[in-house]
Amino acid sequence: MEITRLHVGKRLSEVAIHNGTVYLAGQIADDTSADIGGQMREVLGHVDRLLAEAGSDKTCILMAQIFIADMAHFDGMNAVWDEWVASGHTPPRATVESKLANPACLVEIVVTAALR
Repeated sequence: MEITRLHVGKRLSEVAIHNGTVYLAGQIADDTSADIGGQMREVLGHVDRLLAEAGSDKTCILMAQIFIADMAHFDGMNAVWDEWVASGHTPPRATVESKLANPACLVEIVVTAALR
């Protein structure tokens, strides 16, 4: 049973790959001064980059879990998601309001994907 981990840190790895499946850690924006649109675009950019590094892409997403700090951001979050998600490859998704570890973060996304 081989597990490959990318960007391994003391507390977490950004990516784990096992048995043809890619697991991403929760992705947040570095620029927490941005509005929900800006934070979503940055987070989805992190998702794209990490999936590519792991040998996958957004067309292979099996499940997305989105945590937003306030449901008032739901429409703004969805507007960016709808522009980004691959047509015909929309994955199962859950979106919940949640108190995030960093109060300046408006959104965190966790993705599980298949390898290409």
